Amino acid sequence: MQTISKIYMTVLLVWAIGMLIWGVAGFFEYLTGIVPFISLQNNAYPSGVQFVHWSVITISGSVFFYGYVVRWKWTPYVMILLFSNLAVLCTIQTFDFMSDQWGYTPYFIEMAMYVVHSLFLLSSSLSKSRFGHKY
Repeated sequence: MQTISKIYMTVLLVWAIGMLIWGVAGFFEYLTGIVPFISLQNNAYPSGVQFVHWSVITISGSVFFYGYVVRWKWTPYVMILLFSNLAVLCTIQTFDFMSDQWGYTPYFIEMAMYVVHSLFLLSSSLSKSRFGHKY
């Protein structure tokens, strides 16, 4: 079980780095109009939604990466807060601005992932030892 937890924590770390890169690239395109490697903007979303989208993605990747590196004890709790923000944003994007590229199945998978990630960060012994939280 410890090996699975280590793999899962590594996956979360890689996910966080990916979110950070994706968020910074998305902000770059949002602010400059220059496409970094592929177009990251979704024209179905209003400008304000795009800004919140890139903000929450960048902050999520940054917080987990920072928390992992420095073993910040609040990382699991802040990540759950950020997962809830990502879930609300995804809900708004899916039900108010659904584009052809996304459907309900990816939405429910994303929601399930946030729940699984949250449970792991709160209850796994590896997370408890890494971040020093007691719950």
